Amino acid sequence: MQAGEFMYAYAFPSSLSLLMLIVLSPAKSLDFDAPPSTSKNSLPRFRKQTRELIELMRCMTPKEVAKLMSISPKLAELNVQRYQDFKPASRGGKQAVLAFKGDVYLGLQAERYDDKDFVHAQKHLRILSGLYGLLRPLDLIQPYRLEMGTKLKTDKGGNLYDYWGSAITEQLAEELSEHRNKTLVNLASKEYFASVHPELLPGQVITPVFKDYQKGNYKVLAFYAKKARGLMASFIIQQRIQKPEELKAFDLDGYRYDEARSVGNEWVFIRKAS
Repeated sequence: MQAGEFMYAYAFPSSLSLLMLIVLSPAKSLDFDAPPSTSKNSLPRFRKQTRELIELMRCMTPKEVAKLMSISPKLAELNVQRYQDFKPASRGGKQAVLAFKGDVYLGLQAERYDDKDFVHAQKHLRILSGLYGLLRPLDLIQPYRLEMGTKLKTDKGGNLYDYWGSAITEQLAEELSEHRNKTLVNLASKEYFASVHPELLPGQVITPVFKDYQKGNYKVLAFYAKKARGLMASFIIQQRIQKPEELKAFDLDGYRYDEARSVGNEWVFIRKAS
């Protein structure tokens, strides 16, 4: 086994059983205090690129970081210290799916997964990241903040989309080529999914959209939509969903598939409070 690969690879069944891939956004909120609920782990794949980005960030002052990210001086100081302490190739850190907190991960509830869920998630779930590019759930990460939309100048261009170029898409395409259904379920935000070039992927991309009833209309309400993305990701993982059509059975927290509002591969799920 190559360094950095999943330490429990023997638990994986044959690649013929691979079905779909899910992509999520990361979260700004992090939790490195609570002990992880699994010892399984792996190392991120794009460690070279992460090191390059960290070296750039280490050259910036708190004032420059605050301006670049539009954050408070206090947050800027915290993140400047994080860059200085960063150890990209270390097994110190925490599994990404357990380190990220926020609305999406409130719905995901990965801390409740059992070992089989973690193994399944490792095969089917990917997390887009401005710093790490593309993470598997059990990849060990360090505390950081570097959003995909950041206009950080590198030798590849004026922002992180330029920096990552087609690398993220190529990795997803390689993984999808091993999947029987070759379906990517896009549960990421627009900011993060803009780092992916769907036209270069084999197979289809399905984007679930979650709407809540408010003042006479069904609308996307940010908090609830983010949580629902996490819920659907866990639904796919824990129910071992095998076919895209099975996504339409998603009914957690009162959502239901609405065929009339769905267009093409944008599948709408609605909820009306009782």
